[in-house]
Amino acid sequence: MAVYICKGKVKMKLEFCKLSEEHLELVRKWRMDPEVSKHMYTDPRITHEQQRSWYEKIKKDPTRRYWIIRVDNEFVGVVNLYNIDAINKRCSWAYYLGETSVRGKGVGKQIELNLLSYVFDDLKLNKLCCEVLAFNELVVKIHKKYGSKIEGRLRKQICKNGEFHDVII
Repeated sequence: MAVYICKGKVKMKLEFCKLSEEHLELVRKWRMDPEVSKHMYTDPRITHEQQRSWYEKIKKDPTRRYWIIRVDNEFVGVVNLYNIDAINKRCSWAYYLGETSVRGKGVGKQIELNLLSYVFDDLKLNKLCCEVLAFNELVVKIHKKYGSKIEGRLRKQICKNGEFHDVII
């Protein structure tokens, strides 16, 4: 899927491309970047073999879908659906921008809007869930702006660097 983002006079092309083997090293680099992992549950050190093993597992899993995000032909991040449940018509999602050059340019908004359309219009699901570390207030605000409702707060759910953090559901 491809859309164009217009912010002021700047026009960017946003695409979701199915994650493939060629993207694994780039995704591994992003995943270990402290600027990305600070908003995730873990701070991993991932080997090439672990990355390949993860990829082999997810590509066979029908309850997961991964895309690499491309803006103007540059790979900039990852978006995924997981726990896709056709019976109960729900799934969960997450994304991150690994390249700082596109942050603050409306890319997150377009990722959100396009994923919402895909989940509700194409997959015909009833509910899209996500979990966000409570200190990531910008992402909570973006999700709320585009229709998400806070259904709960898991107190002291994740420990990072010796400090416990709440998770917004």
